[in-house]
Amino acid sequence: MAGTTEQDIEISLKGRDFIGLVDYAPEEIQYLIDLAINLKKKNQAGEVFQPLKGKTLGMIFEKSSTRTRVSFEVGMYQLGGHALFLSKNDLQLGRGETIHDTAQTMSRYLDGIMIRTYAHRTVIELARGATVPVINGLTDLSHPCQALADYQTIQEKKGRLQGLKMAYIGDGNNMVHSLMMGAAKLGMNFAVATPQGYEPDGEVLELSREAASKAGSSIWVGTDPVEAIADADVVYTDVWASMGFEAEQKERELAFKNFQVNEALVKYAKKDYLFMHCLPAHRGEEVSEGVIDGANSVIFDQAENRLHAQKAVMAAIM
Repeated sequence: MAGTTEQDIEISLKGRDFIGLVDYAPEEIQYLIDLAINLKKKNQAGEVFQPLKGKTLGMIFEKSSTRTRVSFEVGMYQLGGHALFLSKNDLQLGRGETIHDTAQTMSRYLDGIMIRTYAHRTVIELARGATVPVINGLTDLSHPCQALADYQTIQEKKGRLQGLKMAYIGDGNNMVHSLMMGAAKLGMNFAVATPQGYEPDGEVLELSREAASKAGSSIWVGTDPVEAIADADVVYTDVWASMGFEAEQKERELAFKNFQVNEALVKYAKKDYLFMHCLPAHRGEEVSEGVIDGANSVIFDQAENRLHAQKAVMAAIM
């Protein structure tokens, strides 16, 4: 997309779904990050910006959430629109109506749909049936909204993304999938350390490596946290047992006992590293209190940026 102007990119995003970063070109992802930073500045200056006045977003929640619900609802309000919270129990989905029929019906009422669910195929099927943009608020495979907010945070703190190194220590889950794909497309080097048996999805890894080769960045996957974190600009972790895996908590505590991000481990990162966590966090488990509450931690900047990054997505595609 060399030579593409911001206006061209903005136009190309109208009506698009936001299901995964794999679907977006590097220039489009960077555009959304820059737009998020711009919208944040407008908000901080008290400037009213309401491109979605009169529009409505339906928010389907099969998985509960703090940050996702509040940030989308507030974001839609700030953009001049209205958000509807819809739990599975509020919809006929809970009584057996097909996803396709739900998508077709909701498209007649709404200007966009956000869904936070378990199976990634649910989002795919919803997008296939809908005639309005669909936003992935989280699935078991990916969490693109969080990743976009994270890259916004890094750019704000470091002034750039290309050439930086992110180290992810922990479970090869939906979070690592979106971060890995984003890093690959944005020219960041990415290293992930997981216990054997908890590696990232093979297909996502292959697609990320293809994107990294085009961007001139690298992806490393292994089982040694020290090797992964060496000279890292950004250190990231997540809970060991994500929502839906609570039954494996004790088993995972044993598997991940040597993968805690703590004061001893972060000594191998750069002195000015950023510590990141998508929250909620279990202090004393995947991360020590000293690290998550320390001077290098930017966890609440990440949380705030969910609002601005999602506003950028909604403004661009709706």
